[in-house]
Amino acid sequence: ALLAVLAAFALFPIALSVTNSFMSEREISHHYGALLDGDTLEDAAMPTERVSIRWVPEAATLQAFGDVLLNRPKFLTLFWNSVRLTAPIVLGQTAVGTLAAYAFAKLAFPGRDKLFFVYLLTMLMPFQVTLVPNYIMVDKLGMLNSTGAIIVPGIFAAFGVFMLRQFMLDIPYAYIEAAKIDGAGHLRIFITMIVPMIKPGLAALVILLFVDYWNMVEQPLIFLDDPFKQPLSVFLSRINDSDRGIAFAASMIYMAPMVMLFL
Repeated sequence: ALLAVLAAFALFPIALSVTNSFMSEREISHHYGALLDGDTLEDAAMPTERVSIRWVPEAATLQAFGDVLLNRPKFLTLFWNSVRLTAPIVLGQTAVGTLAAYAFAKLAFPGRDKLFFVYLLTMLMPFQVTLVPNYIMVDKLGMLNSTGAIIVPGIFAAFGVFMLRQFMLDIPYAYIEAAKIDGAGHLRIFITMIVPMIKPGLAALVILLFVDYWNMVEQPLIFLDDPFKQPLSVFLSRINDSDRGIAFAASMIYMAPMVMLFL
């Protein structure tokens, strides 16, 4: 019963967004105008008028979805920008993280654990701490205002290495010794033994990375000056009075890839 209550709280904004995405702009303005009329978060937190939450639209319509997909080419442009940024990071960090995790978990070399600890410190630091060094490095490499400014640091982030190393530590070393006796090298052991045994970890990592980088806002705002190179997450964070009619519909389309990947 407790979990059901918690689940209901978690699903409340999602269910509300789904039903409200079928509302017309007039209906959204009528019910939620007090939340959207202000220019600051304080204005939205303390609206001057009464806000009525509506679960069922007065007249269901696909107008908002049509407006987003057909009348706003910028929306689809930014949507594919999100894909072009997120897909390389997820694939790259999964590949690099799997190889590095195998080295840290199953290969014996001097200073392995100390090196992993230092590597892990980069994951423990908040984004704000590493922001200035990352900006300076990207600037020196000439990648400012390009997708590489976000993709390259994302590929070599430490989270994937940390997570997959924990999965590999649970694999008995006796399996690797048996494979070596049969003449298998590290590459064959890695591909035919280790990777199949950590499939649950790989699946979890892909989902977590996709959700994290699909929703990123700070990195694109700092490293991408051109608004047409920024991802859709930045656009949704800036929805204002003129875009109120597409707010819920745009959120549903933006959420769809994450839901489908999870399923």
